[in-house]
Amino acid sequence: MNRIFGSSSTKKPKSTLQDAINATDARVASVEVKIRKLDGELLRYKEQMSKLRSGPGKNAIQQRALRVLQQKKLYEGQLNQLQQQTFNMESAALTTDNLRNTMATVDAMKLANKEMRKQYGKIDIDKIENMHYDMEELLEQANEIQESLGRSYAVPDEIDEADLEAELDALQLEEEEEGPSYLADLNKVPDFLDDTPVETSEPATKEAVKTT
Repeated sequence: MNRIFGSSSTKKPKSTLQDAINATDARVASVEVKIRKLDGELLRYKEQMSKLRSGPGKNAIQQRALRVLQQKKLYEGQLNQLQQQTFNMESAALTTDNLRNTMATVDAMKLANKEMRKQYGKIDIDKIENMHYDMEELLEQANEIQESLGRSYAVPDEIDEADLEAELDALQLEEEEEGPSYLADLNKVPDFLDDTPVETSEPATKEAVKTT
């Protein structure tokens, strides 16, 4: 039958919590407009009563003002209820969002935990320890090689300072007995240098030519 008459099988999407909040906010705005309108009427009645004396006319205006005030009280009660509903729905929406974020965080943590277990399963702790020990041995061998290459073959390992002082005293005594040492001769002028040539002055030769 549905196919014959062409009735649609699609259903209306269900209203969400945010849709309900928006609808309630629209009702709140409508009620607030009505309350402001009643406030204007009350102000006008108040001005009229201030200009009239006591009598039937003033009493009639006062009755109208009372009815408007009663209507305003009803709208104010409705406004409070709508605002409370909006607050409750917004709190529920916030709680739902927090729960959704929490579930997303938990799912991400589960995935990360699974990936970590998968990666750590490929690591062999014993191999890492053995590699660490091998590195330590290689570093010790490198230090031994450096020490061996830096060793001096001409200088003894241990030199007695007293022996050095005794040898220095013997050298000084030998220098006093033999005269100035070769170190003192370094400041002397060598014997193989010729005598300094005598310079002949040019003006003297000119005077000799004049006398001739």
